Amino acid sequence: MKPLVSILDGNTFVVSDRSGDIDPSPDFPTGFFSYDTRFLSTWQLTLDGERLHPLSVDDVQYFESRYFLVPGEPTHYLDAKVSVIRHRIIGGSFDEEVAVLNHSGEPAELTVRMEVGSDFADLFEIKNPQQKKGRTCAVVGENHLLLRYERQSFRREVNITTTEPGAIDEHGMTFRITIPPHGEWSTRLHLTTRVLGAGGRDFRDSLRMQRSRSKEEMEQELDQWLAQAPRLGSDCEPLSTAYRRSLIDLAALRYTSITHATQLVTAGLPWFMTLFGRDSMFTCLQALPFLPQMVPPTLRTLAGLQGTRIDDFRDEEPGKLLHELRYGESAGFEEQPHSPYFGSADSTPLFVILVDEYERWSGDSDLVRTLEWHVRAALDWIDSYGDLLGTGYIWYETRNPESGLENQCWKDSPDAISYADGRLPDFPRATCELQGYAYDAKIRGARLARTFWNDPAYADRLEREAAELKERFNRDFWVPDGEYYAIALDTDGRPVDTLSSNIGHLLWSGIVPPDRAAKVAAHLLGPKLFSGWGVRTLATDAGRYNPLGYHVGTVWPFDNSMIAWGLWRYGFRREAGIICQAMCDAARFFNGRLPEAFAGYDRSRTTYPVQYPTACSPQAWSAGTPLLLLRVLLGLEPQGEHLIINPAVPEGMGRIELLDIPGRWRRVDALGRSRPQQEADTEP
Repeated sequence: MKPLVSILDGNTFVVSDRSGDIDPSPDFPTGFFSYDTRFLSTWQLTLDGERLHPLSVDDVQYFESRYFLVPGEPTHYLDAKVSVIRHRIIGGSFDEEVAVLNHSGEPAELTVRMEVGSDFADLFEIKNPQQKKGRTCAVVGENHLLLRYERQSFRREVNITTTEPGAIDEHGMTFRITIPPHGEWSTRLHLTTRVLGAGGRDFRDSLRMQRSRSKEEMEQELDQWLAQAPRLGSDCEPLSTAYRRSLIDLAALRYTSITHATQLVTAGLPWFMTLFGRDSMFTCLQALPFLPQMVPPTLRTLAGLQGTRIDDFRDEEPGKLLHELRYGESAGFEEQPHSPYFGSADSTPLFVILVDEYERWSGDSDLVRTLEWHVRAALDWIDSYGDLLGTGYIWYETRNPESGLENQCWKDSPDAISYADGRLPDFPRATCELQGYAYDAKIRGARLARTFWNDPAYADRLEREAAELKERFNRDFWVPDGEYYAIALDTDGRPVDTLSSNIGHLLWSGIVPPDRAAKVAAHLLGPKLFSGWGVRTLATDAGRYNPLGYHVGTVWPFDNSMIAWGLWRYGFRREAGIICQAMCDAARFFNGRLPEAFAGYDRSRTTYPVQYPTACSPQAWSAGTPLLLLRVLLGLEPQGEHLIINPAVPEGMGRIELLDIPGRWRRVDALGRSRPQQEADTEP
């Protein structure tokens, strides 16, 4: 795949080639997108009929890029008489200034053409093109071109205006220009989108036009966002770079929901530019000590969309939290179940966990009381619809075999859950981390019930159920021969005996008894799972291990951040530090932006982490990873009205200073310094 350039503003984004052109791609979402619809599939600039060659691309900011171009193909000698600069900004709308520069001493007569087209493809159609069922038309005006798609009440429009006169037709704009010697010609192209009638029972049938924001407004918004976060001073340059990159990427991924006038964070570019239950809540957990303002709108939106009925098509059940919310045509006409779709078994316990963790940091008891009904409904789901087989575990099996997800845990690719010999178990399945999340949700739910809801009997019941779950889990999931936890139970209650990174999430949840924690930690840092760049999703001796397999051997930064948090919880500070250091080392090779995943090759075989070919970047929970790693390194933990700070910084990382950490304690500072390893090993 040729190199691409992306800029974004929430779920509005542009993906083009390095000349700034957009050509329809059958396997990657190139184009101008907003709310799951491609509003531009063709955007090609020519000069006298020739495509342009990029000299340089300046990714100025996440919402801005410049392309420096010349006509013709490159040779060993370039003496261009004319050059072109395209300056592009995304700020709700799409603005592009095209400047043509004449470098000769003679006038230049040129024809500038912008070829324009839109297939109005739903994001789901990019890899699987289908015959459109609606009608597309083009309306030509004096200085604008309007492209429209209609299917019943569903309408999408993009309007392109120009500041310079030209010949406009249904397929683009042509400008016949004369530039004086050493002169310049330019035009500003402004694109706005309109959304009408998203369809689906959870969408409003109202007209929405994206609000345009200037570059100055975008920069001011970013400055305000960064000013709210703690200030980091560190001797570890890769950590400092990754921290700032993460804050900027999380700012870039914010969008305003059509259905709820609130700002949310999308999961990742390009495929997941919408609200995801699991991803959004993990990102909030990672970012909570730094950007707590992300949490309330996420929780309120998820609570507002919580399941209320049995709907096989959407995998919806009462009390269940959504997996994914889409705004495109296929969701609106129920050709896909994503309006919203509930096919994840972990979102529901994670909701309870996030509510409690947010209160512990913020002291926002009002939100806890507001969400009481929703938290109780989520806890009820764990014991009712979540326990498909009545065995006291969370199981999953889609109710929609045609378009529902098979695997409804975070490793949701079809081959992610397997026996050690590579066989796939039948459904339903109960993965190990789901039980850890359920255990944690019950413990936290008990605290909420006792402290805020004046219901000690309910709290006692939840704690009793959590203890019973922990006991049977450690009986049924433990693999005695290998001394680790199985990735899942199959339908017959037998262990699916693969060694995987899922066991790190068990440490985070607290379901592992202390006498087994050291064995789990040893596996996580052992050669089968730890690559040197991070913990692999699957052990190297597993039948389906593949260092380039999506969930069967790659390294996921998000996964590693949760594992480091789990190791920290059980007192394995040195081991947690090793993972933190590995992630910082990897971030250096990605210019501070950790991708969704990278290859699981052993570090001894490569001097850099090998890119996964289709990884999302930026991705929300990868952007959240450096933030959570900082929490682990500095040992930040709320206790009542105070923030406990207990740093353990690996040797070589030097000083880490985090100023103005927000929370119920207002603002506090934390400082940590690395020490020689022998000194750290003797710490009591």
